[in-house]
Amino acid sequence: MPSLGSRTRFTRQLGFRLTAGYLVFFTFLHIVVGLFFRNTLIRVQESRMRELIEDDWATLRGFLRQTDAGLAWTYNADSPQDSFLAERLQRVLLLADQKGNLLQVSPGYRVIGVEPPSEIRRVLQSRTPVWKVSRDPWGTNYMIRMGTLTLPGGRLYFVAQGRNMAVTEATVRQFTWQYFSGLPVIVLVGGLLGWLLAKQVLQPLQQVVRTSESITGSNLSLRIPMRNAGDELDRLIDTFNRMIERLENSFQQMRQFTADVSHELRTPITAVRGQLEVALLTAQGEEQLRDAILTALEETERLSDFVKAMLQLSQAESGQLVLCKAPRDLCMIARDVLDQYRIPAEDAGLRLVADLPSQCIGEVDRIQFERLLSNLLSNAVKYTPSGGEVRVELQSGEHQVKLAVADTGRGIPREHLPHIFDRFYRVPSTDSSDTRGIGLGLSFVAWIVKAHGGSIDVTSTPGRGARFLVTLPLSSAPAPAAPAQT
Repeated sequence: MPSLGSRTRFTRQLGFRLTAGYLVFFTFLHIVVGLFFRNTLIRVQESRMRELIEDDWATLRGFLRQTDAGLAWTYNADSPQDSFLAERLQRVLLLADQKGNLLQVSPGYRVIGVEPPSEIRRVLQSRTPVWKVSRDPWGTNYMIRMGTLTLPGGRLYFVAQGRNMAVTEATVRQFTWQYFSGLPVIVLVGGLLGWLLAKQVLQPLQQVVRTSESITGSNLSLRIPMRNAGDELDRLIDTFNRMIERLENSFQQMRQFTADVSHELRTPITAVRGQLEVALLTAQGEEQLRDAILTALEETERLSDFVKAMLQLSQAESGQLVLCKAPRDLCMIARDVLDQYRIPAEDAGLRLVADLPSQCIGEVDRIQFERLLSNLLSNAVKYTPSGGEVRVELQSGEHQVKLAVADTGRGIPREHLPHIFDRFYRVPSTDSSDTRGIGLGLSFVAWIVKAHGGSIDVTSTPGRGARFLVTLPLSSAPAPAAPAQT
C-alpha cells in the first residue's frame, strides 16, 4: 500500500500532469464536437421538416377549389393515393377567409391551440410566411407554417399547416443519449492511451534524470546515449552531455590546477624554510647569515612573482580583466619592447633582429600586447644558446596583422607542442643549468591572443629553434598622432 507521500509525489510527476492536461483537453474537445454535431443534426432535421411542409403547401393548392358555396376540397375519392394525401394534409390544418373567419380547423390543430383572430389578420395583411413551433398538452412539438393562399378568382385565404416533430426530436434524443453515454468510455480509453504515450515519450527524460542523479565528481565520464530521433529530447540529451563534458574538463582543470599550485608553492616555501633552518642551526658568522637571508629573499621574490602571475591569469580567465583596445601603431610598441631586451640579449651573446615596416596599425590593448611580445621574447632569449639569433617580424595584410617571434634555440619536441600553452606546463630538460620559469608565460600569451580575436601557431624543429606566429585583426582606423603610453 503506497504511502500518502508517495501518492503525492506520483501526482506531481510530469507524466501524470501531462496526461491530466491531455485528458481535460480531450474531454472538452469531445463535448464540443458532440454539441456541434447535435446542433447540426437539429438544423438539418428542421430544414428537412420545412421542406416537407413546403411540399404539403404546394400539394394543398391542388386540392382546394373556390365554389359558389365557398371553399371546397376536390379530389378523386376513389383514388387511394388522393384520399391518403387529403387525409394527411388535414391532420394539422387551419383555414380562414380574408376577414379572419374560421372555415376549417382540424382536431390536431385544436389540440395545439387555434390562432387568435389578431394573428390571422396580421398574416393576411403582411402576406409573408410565418414559421413557429407549437406544443400540445403531452409535450409533442409541431412545426407550423402560416401564410396566405390565393385561389383562382382572386379570393384570399389564411392557411396554417403543420407536421408532428416527434420523429425528428426522437432522432436528436437518440443521438444525444448514445454519444454522451459513450463519452466516458471514450475518455477512459483516451486517458489510458495518453498515459502510455506520455510514459513512452518521457522515458528518455527519466534516463536523463537517473543519469544526472548518479553523476558525482568522481564519475563525470558518464554520458547518455543518443536516440538518433532528431527531436527535442535528442537536443536535450546532446546539451546535457556537452554540459557534463564541460564540467568534467573544469573538474580536471581544477584538480590539475590544485596539484600544480601545491607543487609550485611547495618548492619555494621548502627552500625558504630550509635556508632559514640551516642558517639558524649552523651559521657561524654574519656572512653566512647574510647568504641564507639573501637566498630566502630570492625564493620569496620568486614566490611573490608566482602569486602575482596566478592572480593576473585568474582575473583574465574570469573576465575581470577588461581590455582597453584602440587603434595603435604596433611597430612603435614592438620597438619599445625590443629596446628592453637588447641588453639581456647582448649579455647572452645573441643577435636581436627586428624586421618591422614603417607603420602597422592594429586594434589592441597596449599593455596586453606588450606583455604578449615580452613573454615571447623572454622565452626566446632564455632558451637560445650564445651565438644564436632572435628575430621579430611584423607584417600587415589586408584584414590582419601578423607578428612572428623566431629563435635558433634548442626548439620544442613535437610531442610537447600541444601542451605548451597549458598552465604550469614546462618542457622537460636534462640541462640543470636551465633557468626554470613558473610555466604561465605562454598561458598568458594564449589568453591575450584569444581576447583580441586572433590566433597563434607554433612550428619548431628540435635543435634548430622555434617560431611563434600570432595573427590579429587589422584596424582600418588611422594611427593616432601621439599614442597614449598606458
